[in-house]
Amino acid sequence: MLNEVKVIICGKEYKIKTAEAPNYVYALARALETKINEITAASGSSPYAASIMVAMALLDDLNKANQRLDNIRDQTKEYVDEAGRTRIERDAAQKEIEVLKSKIIQLENMVKLKQLSDSI
Repeated sequence: MLNEVKVIICGKEYKIKTAEAPNYVYALARALETKINEITAASGSSPYAASIMVAMALLDDLNKANQRLDNIRDQTKEYVDEAGRTRIERDAAQKEIEVLKSKIIQLENMVKLKQLSDSI
């Protein structure tokens, strides 16, 4: 269900249709207007020019966040792959331990038989 939310940014009203909660959209509009006003006050730019600068900064932030996310995904994949290799190595080591335990039992039985045959 889409909500129609009316926000005012830099004195102009905008109607936004969104699935987001109205309070969330209001908060975004306030944050955007704050950024635009900061640039306008600092540089004397028009709200339009300030909006372009804010948009560029936000796109830069988004791009860098996506790059960090890609890096995290790659790193996570490496961790998962390493965990898989480690699990395979552990399973192989456990099988080898079982084989060695069987050999120890065989050798102990052979020693017992030898001791019995020597005592007879």
